[in-house]
Amino acid sequence: MPARQQLDKWYFFGIIGAMPEYAMPPRQTEMSHAQSSGLDLRTDGEVLALLATGQAEAARCVAAAIPAMAEAARLMARSIAAGGRLIYAAAGSSGLMALADALELPGTYGIARAQIEVVLAGGMAALEDMRGGPEDDAAAARAAVEALRPGPRDCLIAVTASGQTPFPLAAAEAARAAGAGTIGLANNAGAILFDGVDVGVCLESPAEVIAGSTRMGAGTAQKIALNMMSTLMAIRLGHVHDGYMVNVVADNEKLRDRARAIVEAVAGVGTGRADAALAASAGAVKPAIVLAAGARDAAAAKALLERFDGHVRPALAALRGEV
Repeated sequence: MPARQQLDKWYFFGIIGAMPEYAMPPRQTEMSHAQSSGLDLRTDGEVLALLATGQAEAARCVAAAIPAMAEAARLMARSIAAGGRLIYAAAGSSGLMALADALELPGTYGIARAQIEVVLAGGMAALEDMRGGPEDDAAAARAAVEALRPGPRDCLIAVTASGQTPFPLAAAEAARAAGAGTIGLANNAGAILFDGVDVGVCLESPAEVIAGSTRMGAGTAQKIALNMMSTLMAIRLGHVHDGYMVNVVADNEKLRDRARAIVEAVAGVGTGRADAALAASAGAVKPAIVLAAGARDAAAAKALLERFDGHVRPALAALRGEV
């Protein structure tokens, strides 16, 4: 085995030591920004303008990863459709990006809460006191993932800016060993993480204005990518119709108003009919749409949706006699 490949293998499985004869390649996430010299001497406006430019450049890098993100979203959708789980695993700022995506999926797209798991370095206590040490605890990551008993229907998403943080790497290793699908997001090309997952998503964000402060550009790129992947997943699962979140859980006044507007727009009915359909469907938007569009009753609307795996468009077409 070539020395470089052997080094990657040793690092991934957490047994690398001090090996001065080998040098890890320079990491983009640790490099100095070309315009950061004298940063502390600049005006407030100049500093903020440079930071804004850095964020915008990080956002633009996501486009290059679209093919990989599409593959990742398909893997995520297959897991959820099969009744499996999405397991997010990360540390530090990457953990916050992962947590934000995970927590919003049930309310936005009606994904069952039991199908979403989050494994953070340091546990949920890290949300109050985010220490650096837990990100090196590979044993804790393996134990946390193994406690979830992942299997072939599940999909773990490991997120790490450097691509070599021990906690998410070990989480991916444990999930893959259990037969789960694995996705890795990292911000360095050639990251070790990519060698240990089924789908690698490289978000090659530029050097940070504050060297190594990956909560900035790298975190922005991660947030965008995770949003894109989970949104595409929801679309493929039938939870989005013409840009409307038709599987939204309407548990406050704002979302109840949104649900009503969605039924009105998609079914092409007025407020009264939309409200009646939502009442009959216990607030569930998809069956309310089909009911408002002409289904005999709520049970018939539900059956029609089940016939098409929860997708509204073919259900409406069938209601019109087009399929």
